[in-house]
Amino acid sequence: MLTWLAPLIVFGLVVFVHELGHFLAAKAMGVYAPRFSIGFGPALWRKRWGETEYVLALLPLGGYVRMASREDQATAFLEGGSEEKDVPEVGGNAAPPIAGGGDVTGSRDWDPNAMKPFGPKPIPEHRWFESKPLIARLFILIAGVSMNGVLAIVLDIGTLAGYGRPYIPAVVDSVVPSWPAARAGLMKGDSIAAIDGAPVREWQQLIGRVSGAPGRPVRFDVVRNGERRTLTVVPIDTQVVSQITGRAERVGRIGVMPASRLAREEMPFAEAVVGGWNSTWQKAGGIVQIVRGLFSGAVSTSQLGGPIAIAEVSVQAARGGLETLLSLISFLSINVAILNLLPVPILDGGQILLNILETAKGSAFSPRSREYILRAGLLAIALLFALVMFNDIKGLIQRLG
Repeated sequence: MLTWLAPLIVFGLVVFVHELGHFLAAKAMGVYAPRFSIGFGPALWRKRWGETEYVLALLPLGGYVRMASREDQATAFLEGGSEEKDVPEVGGNAAPPIAGGGDVTGSRDWDPNAMKPFGPKPIPEHRWFESKPLIARLFILIAGVSMNGVLAIVLDIGTLAGYGRPYIPAVVDSVVPSWPAARAGLMKGDSIAAIDGAPVREWQQLIGRVSGAPGRPVRFDVVRNGERRTLTVVPIDTQVVSQITGRAERVGRIGVMPASRLAREEMPFAEAVVGGWNSTWQKAGGIVQIVRGLFSGAVSTSQLGGPIAIAEVSVQAARGGLETLLSLISFLSINVAILNLLPVPILDGGQILLNILETAKGSAFSPRSREYILRAGLLAIALLFALVMFNDIKGLIQRLG
């Protein structure tokens, strides 16, 4: 049960929040939005409230908000334009004229007082997406990624406030023979109290101070069996290549491993707000660095994962408890926000760029040009999807083998 439920919760919440941002922004700007769909393909469930039809579709790999757009014919294939023939579409796929007031489309939701596609009334000029000023269109387009950012921040704040901040204590679990730590006399069970006079509580603090002192003597104050003693360690000067940036760096290493246990620090809500905000932005910065590394070649595309990898991680996170699951949702949400800002035509970033270029140009691109641009974007996404699915299937085969 968990194998199916966990990925649906993770995928569904991230997608729902993203599309809800677009939907609420469109409503606020007065744009007609006849469909709000979670998933693509045939509808498993649909219900119309007011002027919008809400849909749960078969393929839960995304979602969309259908808005009244004069470019509907070019984009219908991306946003459900060919779903069910008995539900007429907006714009290029609009319902045919009504003769005699009857429902010639066979739609179950036909309403003689409603606008297309649910009734015969035309969509007013001011309700079209293109009728809005640039600032309103950009607000609608950016609202999805903004909501993903808000979701990540809220989850990070809630996790810190509810569970406290986890950290690995600065306690030595093992020492590599013949390395600087062993030669200096560090032993299993030693608790690091200070380095060069600066207090240390977390293992990450130890790593930071040792890494920044390659080849330089470092004074360790350790507590062993209740007694405090001072040892001098000279970290080995080591060159490492960052997997994110691809740059070679000189760092210090001493040959110790931490105890495999987590401690927790309770945080007042105000501190949790600051910590959650910083945590979200740190994750966003890491994702940006990875994207840069992919374009520069410093990060291998073999590290990219797709739906199968995310589903597997979702199940593992759910088994690890609510805190782990919430952390995964937060990470995926900010991931979706960053990647959707890439200037690929069918993503939010590409649509933002297109709208800005059309405004600067003083007129819209021709239908043929826009169709070519959108199809190029679709091809790019299709190639990326093929790549991540290849990585997923390859990894699955290797694990099963």
